[in-house]
Amino acid sequence: MTDPARLAEIIADHAHREGPLLPILHACQRAFGCVDAAAEAQIAKALNLSRAEVHGVVSFYHDFTPAPDPRPAVELCRAEACQARGVEALVAAAQGAAGGRVNLKTVYCLGLCSVGPAARVGDALHARLDEAALVALVNAQ
Repeated sequence: MTDPARLAEIIADHAHREGPLLPILHACQRAFGCVDAAAEAQIAKALNLSRAEVHGVVSFYHDFTPAPDPRPAVELCRAEACQARGVEALVAAAQGAAGGRVNLKTVYCLGLCSVGPAARVGDALHARLDEAALVALVNAQ
């Protein structure tokens, strides 16, 4: 659930920027674990945008969720470079290890194309993953 006062602070922190919508949405997602309908409305009003414009951006990007997910997340790159380096062969084992306990999210490019398959947990990047390393990473969450 979004705290309107805290969201107002986030908006004020980014309002001076050119194109503040995405930085505000990312900060909202980090602070509250989601960008819910109330946040969309408050952001739209503050930036003089329609709610539909804000919702269009929120629903377009997979980084933003309408409700918080309490599970830890492992983001697994499945872009072309990681596919070429064998990530698809690791997915089933990672899904098995994650079960319903860990949110195994697909992302497209973590910028580690030459050292894939790659994954991210929080701000930590993990490269050159094989099945055992990826399963261990998921199990550690």
